[in-house]
Amino acid sequence: MSMLTPPGMGGKYRITGDKYPRMRRPRRRGRLVLGVVASVAALSLVGWGTLQLIDVFTGGGDKASAAGSGTDCAKKSGASPSASAVPLPKPGQITVNVLNATPRGGLAKKTADELKKRGFRIGDVGNATAAYDKKVKGTAILLGPSSALKTSLPVLGTQVASAETRTDTRKGAEVDLIIGNGFKNLSSKVVADKALAALAAPAPAATGTKKNC
Repeated sequence: MSMLTPPGMGGKYRITGDKYPRMRRPRRRGRLVLGVVASVAALSLVGWGTLQLIDVFTGGGDKASAAGSGTDCAKKSGASPSASAVPLPKPGQITVNVLNATPRGGLAKKTADELKKRGFRIGDVGNATAAYDKKVKGTAILLGPSSALKTSLPVLGTQVASAETRTDTRKGAEVDLIIGNGFKNLSSKVVADKALAALAAPAPAATGTKKNC
């Protein structure tokens, strides 16, 4: 009888040899892998559902912020996002004094008549003052108050090519067109109308750049 045979057991129950039998647990690796995969899938579904709920309740926060950023910047600057900073006056709202600084006679009246046909209001017509008489070598000088620098003077400038713009300390809104030695005629009406339309058109918004408020 072997030392491995329990007492009282023999015959077919006898254990022979000098090694213990190997007792192995049933393999459960496959079940463990399936359990891990199922847990990961469940966690993924829970996370995706949470993100969807957050997006629903916040209304797509990033998109809403991006859409409202332009308005927010405009509010901070105190300007409307679509409104022009300084509205331009129409020719009929501008009074022009036409003054001749050249030795050529009748030039002021001829020019004033043409400006009147184009819708401008005409004020004084005559010779330039001593400060400018025979001293303007260029085409013309557009002279007015500082308040007209970005309003009336640019509009009048569409009618005269290469005119110089200046301001003085006058009171009132009238502007002067001082005709110089280089003056021949006003710009053609077609050219002047195109320049006026381009001046009144809003500048296109820049693309591809990010503006910070």
